[in-house]
Amino acid sequence: MRLVFWSAFWTFLVDQATKYLVVHLLNLRLLGEMDVFPPYLNLRMAWNRGINFGLFQGDSDAARWILIAIALAVVAFVVVWMRRERPGRWGLISGGVLIGGAMGNVVDRLLYGAVADFLNMSCCGIENPFAFNVADVAIFAGAIGLIVFGGAKKAP
Repeated sequence: MRLVFWSAFWTFLVDQATKYLVVHLLNLRLLGEMDVFPPYLNLRMAWNRGINFGLFQGDSDAARWILIAIALAVVAFVVVWMRRERPGRWGLISGGVLIGGAMGNVVDRLLYGAVADFLNMSCCGIENPFAFNVADVAIFAGAIGLIVFGGAKKAP
C-alpha cells in the first residue's frame, strides 16, 4: 500500500501546487483568463460547484457537502478494494492517482466552496468551452488505470 500512498501524495501535491500557482500567484481568479499557447493551451478560471464539466451545479452548502461525502466514499471504497484485491504495481499506482485527484478536489471544496478549474485546451478548429484541473486528469487516468490494471495480479 506504500505505492498507493506515494502516488496519491504526489498527485495531490502537484494538483494543489498548480491550483495555488494559477489562482493566487498568477491571480487568475481576478484576471479570469490568460492565453498560454492559444488555442492549444489557455488558462480559463472556472469555479465548478458540480461534478465533471459542471454537471449538477449546486450553489447550496448541502450540495457541496454531498459532493465532498461522495468523493470521500469513493476514496474509502478504492482503499478497501485495493487492500482486498491487491492489484499489481500499476493498479496500485492507478488507485493512488485517483485518490490523490479526488482528495485535491475535496480540499478545493473545503477551501473555496467549489473546485478550481483552469486548464482549457482546444484544437483543430474545435472550441472547447470546458475547463479542468490536474485532479480531474488524475481521477480520469486513475479510473482508466484501475480498469486496465486492476485485475487479480498480486502486488509484492
